[in-house]
Order: sequence, then structure tokens, then C-alpha cells
Amino acid sequence: MSDEQKGLTSRESDYSQWYLDVIAAADMADYSPVKGCMVIKPWGYAIWENIQKILNEKFKAKGVKNAYFPLLIPQSFLTKEAEHVEGFAPECAVVTEAGGKKLEEPLVVRPTSETIMYDMYSKWIKSYRDLPLLINQWANVVRWEMRTRLFLRTTEFLWQEGHTVHATAEEADAFSREMLEVYRDFAENYMAMSVVSGVKSDAERFAGAVRTYSIEAMMQDGKALQAGTSHFLGDNFAKAFNVKFLNENNEEKFAWQTSWGVSTRLIGALIMAHSDDKGLVLPPKLAPLQVVIVPIGIEKNPDLAKAVEKLGEALKNQGISFEVDKRENLRPGAKFFEWEKKGVPVRIEIGPKDLEKNQFIAARRDTGEKASIDLNDDPAKNIVDMLDDIQDNLLEKSKKFREQKTYGIDSYDDFQKLIESQPGFYSAHWCGSAECEQKIKEETKATVRCTPFGAKDESGKCLYCGKNATIKVIFARSY
Repeated sequence: MSDEQKGLTSRESDYSQWYLDVIAAADMADYSPVKGCMVIKPWGYAIWENIQKILNEKFKAKGVKNAYFPLLIPQSFLTKEAEHVEGFAPECAVVTEAGGKKLEEPLVVRPTSETIMYDMYSKWIKSYRDLPLLINQWANVVRWEMRTRLFLRTTEFLWQEGHTVHATAEEADAFSREMLEVYRDFAENYMAMSVVSGVKSDAERFAGAVRTYSIEAMMQDGKALQAGTSHFLGDNFAKAFNVKFLNENNEEKFAWQTSWGVSTRLIGALIMAHSDDKGLVLPPKLAPLQVVIVPIGIEKNPDLAKAVEKLGEALKNQGISFEVDKRENLRPGAKFFEWEKKGVPVRIEIGPKDLEKNQFIAARRDTGEKASIDLNDDPAKNIVDMLDDIQDNLLEKSKKFREQKTYGIDSYDDFQKLIESQPGFYSAHWCGSAECEQKIKEETKATVRCTPFGAKDESGKCLYCGKNATIKVIFARSY
């Protein structure tokens, strides 16, 4: 039976449909009655919970504290920072009536929380002793998207947004880079997804920011996905919202700020970075279940039941998340297929014949390889080693794929042809002109993803206009 007969479109035949098929097959999310919104089902939400748990620990290690701010924002707040309101106005949902009456001032359903948070910050911050102020919130936001896709771009989505206030521009900029490094570490060491870190172009930076930093990942179709951003806001919002402090010399100064965030888009990134034509593939560090045990004939075999219980205890003692699938209404093959679609990193098969040999079979989701493991040979440690190897293998595979699909390019004619037939990351000189950037976008649908950190000045000619240029940037089509 082919994969398509099983309900999964292949990546090669239709990548977009394959992505949606993987989500459906893994039972991760469903469409909401409200157009453009989604219902995140338990399996998908469990992944988000793991993302939250890990990032929460990392944020708190930086001194960041969690808080919560209102969903509804006075419309006048958004108009205080001109570039900010211009960037978000087309996406805003606005409440004009409530309690059966027309509101005196319309309320915007938050597209992001800078404005309402900074209005509060202006009341809380008085002195340099109140700085730095490091706050994050986990919340939902609404942006009225015209074209939506589950996890990647929805009208309502979940995210975290960090907003910090500092006494100096240098400290704020350094902290924004520091938080981007948190995201890079998370993407590579937990999501097993290789990324490029760098600075966004002015056209791609956050509305109202001085600089936007991002991590850019490559999906299996060669397109880029912006997986996390961190913004140095300068004192733009401080001036708009009167966020001031008295310094050590008793002088009143405007504060310097940052904002940074990731969203449920990371789940879409996980799907597209690792999954295959059989379904979801998850890195062990983020999988809701790292191991599923499928015993065969356990209901009539007390010895097998004891062996499974003992194995479960050993896995638990190693901190491995697992489940024993004892469902009697499904054949083993159907169970294998279901857990494979859900992306569980390791599947353990054990039946009477295995017990006679004092062993079980461990199947890896990433490679499909199977190994016989002795029940007396510290089986849980063997599984830990296998999970670690899966995590490392997925990252190495992602890194090699990105490197293989990253090309140096000098000719614009060649670029126009290649971006169609050979999507990927294209490293090319750019003069920094917004006009050249816009023309490239219009003619190729490719954008400047970032100027990678650590890129050395290198003389060359702008990919589009041919003028002298000293920087190389990454061009790519993106989600």
C-alpha cells in the first residue's frame, strides 16, 4: 500500500498538502469554525507545553519574570508610535461595541503588546534602581491574516513576548542579542533544527524597532522560515510612552528597550524540518512521548506484563516519558502505524517470543532502524543512548541539508532561474538599497532573510544593480 493510499501525500508530489496531511495524521490540530483560526489538539498542545517549559527555564535564568497584560488595548495607544501603528493597522481586529453599547474608544484585540505594556512601564519606572526591567508574557495574539496555514500563519496564535527596559542603548542592544542566542540554542539543541542568526534588513525589521535580529531555518522544500526574532527598540517607544528614569546624577533620561518572541509557528517548523512521507518525526527533547511500548499478547501473559512493568519503571527512573499501549481493539501493526504517524522517537515491541529470548525490539522513528536490546543489559540506559543519538542525528541531518542548499551567487540572471528550480539560501552581495531589495522581491519572490552574524566585509557587486557592495546577505523565498 502506498503512502498516498494511507492518506499521506508525498513531499515530492505536493509539499503544501503533505504538510497538512502530517498534521491531520498526527492528530495535532483542526480547523476552527472561525475562519483562519485553529484548534490545537492535545498532541500538538503537548509539544507547545514542552516548548514553554524549556524556554521558561531559560528566560528565568536570564532574570526574566513572567506577567500578564490585557487582551484589549485602547486604539489610541497604537497611534502613539507612528511606524508601529502603520505596520499593524491592516491586521488589527477592533472591538467597537460591548455590553450592548457603543464604546467611547474602540479597543484593539492585541496584535502585540508593546503599547499597553509600555504604558504600564511608564508608571512603574522612576529611577535607575528600577532597571533593568525584564518581563515576559505567554499569551495569544490576533492578526487578521488573509492567507492562513495551520501553525505557520493563523489569525489567532499563541506566543511569548519578552519586553525589557534598560538604562543604556548598549545594554539594551546586548540583551536583545543575548535573547536571540537563547532562541538559537533552543532551535539547534532542542528542536534539532540548524539555523542562521543575523540582522534583518530595514524593510524586514519589526515596525518601530531600530534593529531586528532573527534566526532563519531552512525547511525541506528549500524555503526559509523565520523561527524567532529579537528587537532592539532604541528609545522610540520610550519617547512615545514616556518611559523615563532618573539616572545616578539625578538627570531624567528616556529608557532603552527590547522585545523578543517565538510562537506556535515553531511547531510548524518542527513538522517541516524533520518529518517524512510516513508522518511526523519529532526530536526526543520536545516529543510528548519519547517512547511507546507496544506489548503483544500481554493480556494472556502475566510474565510479559511483569517484564513490561519492570521496563517501564526503569524508563521512568531515567526520566524518559513513555506510554504502554495496551489497547485490545487494535492489532499491533495498526498501533505501530499510529505511533509512527505521531512521530514518537522510539517504539518498543515486545511479545512472548521476545521474552523467551530475554529481549525486546527498539525501532527508531528517524531512520526506521531496529535493534534487539537485552532486558538484563541496562535496557533503559540503552534507550537513553538511542534517544540522544536520534537528537544528534536530526540536528546533523538538518545542518547538512542547509549547507547543501546554500549557494553563493553573483549573477542576477542565474539567481532568477535557480530560485525557481533550486530553492534554498542564496548568499550574495547587496548594496543595502531598499529599491534593489524591493525589485528582487517583486521579480523573484525572494527576500533578504538576514545579514549573518560574523560575516566579514567582502568587496563585490550588488546582485541587482551591480554597484559596489561590501556585505553578503542571505536571499530566500520564505513562509
